[in-house]
Amino acid sequence: MDPYLLSMMPQQLRELCRKLPEDILLSLEEIRIRKEQPVELIYGQVSRFLCREGTMTSYPAKGWKIPLLELEKMINLISQHSIYALEEELRRGYVTVTGGHRIGIVGKALIEKGEVKTIRDISGLNIRIAREKKGVALPLIPYLLEQQMVLNSLIISPPQCGKTTLLRDLARVLSYGNSYVSGKKVSIVDERSELAGCVGGVPQKDVGPRTDILDACPKAEGIMMLIRSMSPDIIIADEIGRPEDSLAIQEALNAGVAVITSVHGSSLTDINRRPTISRLIGQGVFQRYIFLGRSRGVGTIEKIYNEKFELLNGVAQPC
Repeated sequence: MDPYLLSMMPQQLRELCRKLPEDILLSLEEIRIRKEQPVELIYGQVSRFLCREGTMTSYPAKGWKIPLLELEKMINLISQHSIYALEEELRRGYVTVTGGHRIGIVGKALIEKGEVKTIRDISGLNIRIAREKKGVALPLIPYLLEQQMVLNSLIISPPQCGKTTLLRDLARVLSYGNSYVSGKKVSIVDERSELAGCVGGVPQKDVGPRTDILDACPKAEGIMMLIRSMSPDIIIADEIGRPEDSLAIQEALNAGVAVITSVHGSSLTDINRRPTISRLIGQGVFQRYIFLGRSRGVGTIEKIYNEKFELLNGVAQPC
């Protein structure tokens, strides 16, 4: 596990995590810490509870509950002993820390003028461990190009099937360039600080030397800002869905900028139920549709379709 993450944990939790088997630590996706509830570990499609001995159990009653003082210590460590310094992050409901890891926060929301101002009485934390898998996008690159031009592409994936990891590596590969494509000017709208994992303006993940990042900015506004200010070849954004996202994507295409983005779903039927996505599909915006799944592990590229929904690949390969 990342030493920085361990350093933010109170001593007892840190020691228990260190006792976990190495294969679990390498595949760990989330650590969920809740008041008066056992600490939950999520890896792959498995959920287990941490025990006092550093082992795991399926039974909540046998799990280890973090003492209240220990939870408060962890909140202090995350905020560097100044919870007020995290006002903006608390308003969004998460904090991005060194390494690009994201810590979700729940508790009592304080509302001001109809908007969340901050969160008080923190009752739970979700440590989402960011993993960088360089090279996972390489098998996809030949399908996304036409005469050196990057095609507008939509990645369709159920939750936790590797779409963010794939988007991150696509940004890196397209930014560096390779034998298939020359290096491109890539712009990322990183609304939830997951793709690049910026901390203090510095990306914690390698997204390439020609990549510009607009961090913690809503997608629609971010796309428009990048078109005006950065003259990108490609814009990458995660999880579109709002009507304004659709309009911004149309503006990007009108400006000659390619778009690679993603949406939650497991089939075309799923995403066609969403008016915004259905409209984009009906307008022929996307030239490639990439479906991810878990048939051969997290991030398996299950199917690739062209704009006519003709299948381009016949073999699923793990991402």
